[in-house]
Amino acid sequence: MSEAERPDPDALLAQLKREEVKSTRGKLKIFFGMSPGVGKTYAMLQAARQKQAEGCEVVVGIVETHGRKETEALLEGMPIMPRTQIEYRGTKLDEMDLDAILTWHPGLAVVDELAHTNAPGSRHPKRYQDVLELLDAGISVYTTLNVQHVASRSDVVRQISGISVHETVPDTVLDLADEIILVDLTPEQLRARLAEGKVYLGERAEWAARNFFRESNLTALREMALRLVAEHVDRDLRDIMQVERIAGPWKSGDRLLVAVSASPYSERLIRYTRRLAASMEASWVVANIERPRPLSQEEQTRLTRYLALARQLGAEVISTPGTDIGGALLRIAREHNVTQIVIGKPLGSRWTSFWKRDPLRWLMRNSGNIDIHMIPADESARPRHEPIEERLARAPWRDFGVALVIAAVVTALSLSIFDYTGYWAVSLFFLLAVVLAATRLPRWPTLFLAALSAFLWDFLFIPPRFTFYITHLHDFLMFGAYFVIALVIGHLATKLREREQSERRREERATALYRFTRALAASRDLDEALPKVLALIKETFEADAVVWLHDESGLSCHPASTFAPSSKDESVAVWAFQKKQSAGRSTETLPDADALHIPLVTGDRAEGVLTVHLANPPTMEQRELLDAFAAQLALFVNKERALEESRAAQVAHQSQKLQKTLFDSVSHELKTPLAAMTAALQQPQPDRAELQQAVRRLTRTVDHLLDATRLESGLLQPRREWCEPGELVREAVAMSGLKESAVRVNIAKNLPTISVDAHLIQQALGALLSNAAGHARNDQPIEVNAARDDSMLVISVADHGAGLAPGEENRVFEKFYRGPGTAPGGLGLGLSIARQLVEAHSGEIVAQNREEGGSRFSIRLPIGEPMQLPNEATA
Repeated sequence: MSEAERPDPDALLAQLKREEVKSTRGKLKIFFGMSPGVGKTYAMLQAARQKQAEGCEVVVGIVETHGRKETEALLEGMPIMPRTQIEYRGTKLDEMDLDAILTWHPGLAVVDELAHTNAPGSRHPKRYQDVLELLDAGISVYTTLNVQHVASRSDVVRQISGISVHETVPDTVLDLADEIILVDLTPEQLRARLAEGKVYLGERAEWAARNFFRESNLTALREMALRLVAEHVDRDLRDIMQVERIAGPWKSGDRLLVAVSASPYSERLIRYTRRLAASMEASWVVANIERPRPLSQEEQTRLTRYLALARQLGAEVISTPGTDIGGALLRIAREHNVTQIVIGKPLGSRWTSFWKRDPLRWLMRNSGNIDIHMIPADESARPRHEPIEERLARAPWRDFGVALVIAAVVTALSLSIFDYTGYWAVSLFFLLAVVLAATRLPRWPTLFLAALSAFLWDFLFIPPRFTFYITHLHDFLMFGAYFVIALVIGHLATKLREREQSERRREERATALYRFTRALAASRDLDEALPKVLALIKETFEADAVVWLHDESGLSCHPASTFAPSSKDESVAVWAFQKKQSAGRSTETLPDADALHIPLVTGDRAEGVLTVHLANPPTMEQRELLDAFAAQLALFVNKERALEESRAAQVAHQSQKLQKTLFDSVSHELKTPLAAMTAALQQPQPDRAELQQAVRRLTRTVDHLLDATRLESGLLQPRREWCEPGELVREAVAMSGLKESAVRVNIAKNLPTISVDAHLIQQALGALLSNAAGHARNDQPIEVNAARDDSMLVISVADHGAGLAPGEENRVFEKFYRGPGTAPGGLGLGLSIARQLVEAHSGEIVAQNREEGGSRFSIRLPIGEPMQLPNEATA
């Protein structure tokens, strides 16, 4: 199989991985349009009803009909998921109930308006994140999207319409789509729908017609939508051709490929191909074939600059190793459905093309349906001839010296055994030396050794000896064969070694990238990941690095960075972050900077900057690996920010829920005793007992709120003193106000004194007694026991009530939690405060059901060292 026919293993592996992921995920179909009103929701519901008729279980997650009767009619007979309500700033907002859909787990969920921003307090800030979670759960999704909401197109939309779009969807979400359906109308048809009130109503429709829905705007948006769908179809076509091994190209659309190298001529080729692609409105690819021969520092710098220029001009850049330039280019062209190849006319002489295969001629013979553009070079592009002194300075003189030593050693050995073996056998020793030398020496020293060994064999061993004259024809043929064989073997051996070195470098890059991604995957957060990845950068490139992350105050240097950046480094990093372009060393922007600054970009969003301080300018391979590191790090930072936003949204939701619960509970607990006091005072003869009960309830409510506040703020600290457990329990029972017959106290004998804050522990016991009194049966007393369990003092309060429901053992200690069947009154703070008071003493409180019925709450306090009397302490 030729190199042109051999599939790229990396591309096949990536495609197989994508197919494997797709096999476990749900299918995503996006109904795509140029603007609101083209009929995306209508088309989506029609397709959903068709799937329902085919037997698929379909559920409508959320659909906005905007009052359109024909759209509402399509919803009839389809199961619609009730929406969840989220309160925000006093207003209840309707959102899709994600958890309900996940629990139902239908075959297909219909989710309108993919770019929608969820209400604060939702699980995810954006609806497309809800959709991604549904897909990961194996649920297929139908959704809708307008072109102005695609992140990479939002800036262009703002330039066209003058309207900023704040709700965007990353392009990566569109890349995940299994199918994009274009719902299209002409601008005239859409403006007619707008005038008929089928898009907006009243003044809003008039404003839209004058602004966003101008015919020029709609025409431009329609072109953008058509192009985006065409790009997606083109990617799908290339994937199909790679997986099914279909030989390309299929000329369904133009796609250009230009071959570049370190030659100064490559820059002209790149600019020419860019102009050609723009005139044809075609996409284009830049291919660099990595040869086994290592590049000089100047060549590496040039090639890096050319590839950066290609990326800047909008090309897709591909670097692949290969010894056969023509075959590698043809393979890339067929894999990427390229229709035209642009290649420069070789500058070599006729003699060079005679003994070395010309890639251009080979491509013209084997390209098939692919058109070839041959671009002649101008004289300015011809590489300068190096002065002889520069060539001599770069020559591997040490390796030539090693070749001379090898030749001398083999010659001496051959002379010593010549009388026993004859001159023909000596040639095998020289040939063996050439083969072994080729495994270590570069190409030219090896060829030098091959030629030198041939002439040494002729001069010293072939009769007549000590002359270059050869008498016999068979000796002459033997010498000629040896000379050719030695040169060919030396050439092939060095070529094989260079290829092996190239593959080893490629394997090292792949291993480094694997270790980098594994370090990120094994890390829980940025603070854990960055020290690992910076250490890997240090190990791989022998370079220090800084990670700049963006926050509200701008770019800030992460503490894990391995060198202290200067103010100049910071200014260059800010530029790279703002422009989303690499800057600094070995780039065309601020090349005099000491470090290379690579922005961490995902989609259209910059997450930060990776600054690498290299001792020498990076090679092309190092630069590609650094770019891959930066891309992986950017994805990790983006994931962490998304998790932080999700956690912040959950915290905000819980805070709002807690605030509402607190407000409802406090208002009820304050109003009830105040109302009782007001009613009592309005009586001619106030009931003092009723007033006292209301005052006690009000005081208890305020005390609970104050205690909770002090505990949360850390202001409430135990003031320890030595206490006798029995007295502690009895005083707590007495302070609870319960009748003696309602409580049974059992104190074990010989309990040691403990160092606690008596007031706080009695308050915790009071909360347990109050809770038990609310659940105990009237005919059974509350049981209070105090005993020792190894090094712990255990005080338990047990009742004979209904007990705890399954799963309530921990929930009963949550703030404002009130279990089912709880008597009215109270904030639900008592047990929460009790647990915090006990934990402030390094103890714990546990709840459990009793086998004989009811529940038991146990306080476990460490006994600690025994109390020492003054005379014992001074003894």
